[in-house]
Amino acid sequence: MENLKLKDFLDYKFLSELELSPDKKYGAFVMHSANYESNKYLSNIWILNCATLEYKKLTSLNEEKNFIWLDNNTILFPSMRDEKLKKEIKKGEQWTVYYTIDIHGGEANEYMRIPMKVTDIKKIADEMFLFTATYDHYGINLHSIEEEKSKAIEIIKDNKDYEILDEIPFWTNGEGFTNKKRNMLYLYDKGANNIVPISKQFENISITSIKDGKALFVSECFTNKAEQTNELYLYELYSKEATCLVDEEEGYNIEFAEFVGNNIIFSGSLMDEYGLNQNCNFYKINNNNIVLLYRHDFGLGDSVGSDCRFGGGADVRVYNNSLYFISTESKSSYIKKLSLDGEIEKLTTDNGSIDCFDICNEGILFIGLRGTKLQEIYKLNSETEKQITKFNEIILETKNIIKPEPIEFINDDMKIEGFVLKPVNYNENKSYPGILDIHGGPKTVFGEVFYHEMQYWANEGYFVFYCNPRGSDGRGDEFADIRGKYGTIDYDDIMKFTDFVLQKYPQIDSKRIGVTGGSYGGFMTNWIIGHTDRFKCAVSQRSISNWISKFGTTDIGYYFNSDQNLSTPWDNVEKMWWHSPLKYANQVVTPTLFIHSEEDYRCWLAEGLQMFTALKYHGVDARLCMFKGENHELSRSGKPKHRVRRLEEMTNWFKKYLSI
Repeated sequence: MENLKLKDFLDYKFLSELELSPDKKYGAFVMHSANYESNKYLSNIWILNCATLEYKKLTSLNEEKNFIWLDNNTILFPSMRDEKLKKEIKKGEQWTVYYTIDIHGGEANEYMRIPMKVTDIKKIADEMFLFTATYDHYGINLHSIEEEKSKAIEIIKDNKDYEILDEIPFWTNGEGFTNKKRNMLYLYDKGANNIVPISKQFENISITSIKDGKALFVSECFTNKAEQTNELYLYELYSKEATCLVDEEEGYNIEFAEFVGNNIIFSGSLMDEYGLNQNCNFYKINNNNIVLLYRHDFGLGDSVGSDCRFGGGADVRVYNNSLYFISTESKSSYIKKLSLDGEIEKLTTDNGSIDCFDICNEGILFIGLRGTKLQEIYKLNSETEKQITKFNEIILETKNIIKPEPIEFINDDMKIEGFVLKPVNYNENKSYPGILDIHGGPKTVFGEVFYHEMQYWANEGYFVFYCNPRGSDGRGDEFADIRGKYGTIDYDDIMKFTDFVLQKYPQIDSKRIGVTGGSYGGFMTNWIIGHTDRFKCAVSQRSISNWISKFGTTDIGYYFNSDQNLSTPWDNVEKMWWHSPLKYANQVVTPTLFIHSEEDYRCWLAEGLQMFTALKYHGVDARLCMFKGENHELSRSGKPKHRVRRLEEMTNWFKKYLSI
């Protein structure tokens, strides 16, 4: 067996978008791989035969990242294959071209063109589609070319070398400036080649369910400040009317809604007890009344952290009058089944993460990180999981993969769960350096799944240890609630965990331990170096240093900061400053590397710059590495060369100070 190398993630296969055909006989999914030379990800659609479980590649241009089923044998996917059209498109224009391909073979054929940047599309009837697309109220929108023509000419002449800001948020991580840009809803009649707007002028729309010529969508409408409540609508193709089912005044933050039998079920939170991070309950709409169906005190979706995913997929399905969904409990995510009488059944086991899934009569197909394996497709029958694909089997067969050792301890009468990776070729008679890794969120979790950077460091000779302190997901609202407590009970959990690990594993040299984390983990890294000198070095990634500045400069700052700190810069600026790591920067002696992305609007570059400047000002060794063209997702989906450089920077910093 060979040691895992830094660049080995370039050989991993990432799976996403698993979707079964309408007759449930075939499945389609996307397989992605990183290409270092072209510095991008190559994506192709694959087909799985649900009866034989054989799978094959369907497309080969390496650019097919998503699709929908048009019928039992035909896939519809966006692509820009017409070189002539590429040349004709003017600067600032947006077109989405769709192709069809028969899953049994043959060439892809152009099916339709939509003169907008489509973000999601659903078939609602034959040759009728609901889609969402970006509409820029201050830009060029070609679906109404004549009325936009004069404005478009002026914008192109001006090169749009300025931005107008008149609302918050004015930018969004991964999207850039979004001021007066909306994800609007449209009906497209392919036969008539006609596009009809459905949503109101300043609405953001998310389509959640389609059934029998009807659709459910969640709407958020604002002109000055986006709030965290939204509305649920029912759209009927026959009448071309949208009816509001849940009004914004009800106070819900709605995650999704589905048709289940003759019922409509939605998942949402009133945010009335635990704020923004409050877990969602399930509700049923009966005769225009909202009825609680099930109080669910666990997180929706998969929040188990890993740097070995790319792309997405459905985490909610409806089958045989039951709702199926992914939920995170403790250190794993599960598929659960909710019946119309309010009973929940857990279907999968405690074995890692479920990333997306679909259902047929023969069982459930899902993409997941199971145990210490990289992503594969599995089939679940009753309680038995069977691995179907072997895209990443070669990694397990040829590389040293370290199995995490779960550990737990009690702090303040709370059980804290953690994990330890021993260094490769571990010898209990030797002494080793260690790295404490802290997850983001804070409402996410670490589990036992494959995490490339941690596996790599263990293969480089480090102990790696990590835990789920208070504030993490999977343990209910009370455990996750650290509003107004950042840097107190969570910090205490992490320090006590470090003490426990050092006691349990005396082979770790306590004078040679480093610390790192990203996002919330970056906040905690900044906090740690201002409150203890026990770590020989630190790497702070996409961090938070100043809650006051973050409030007014980031996409979520104006609502997330006030919620999580129970204060604003006006009603209690002292509290926001007290919880800011920058306040304690004059106490730092730990050499620290800062990793930030230039286009990270979630934890903006200014947060890292402030902490970096403070350390330099006070004579502490510090280095900042900024990645251009990257955002908050650098470590998970950044350009391959940037991901390599990031991990090189971090590893070299640890080697410099921990003497590997």
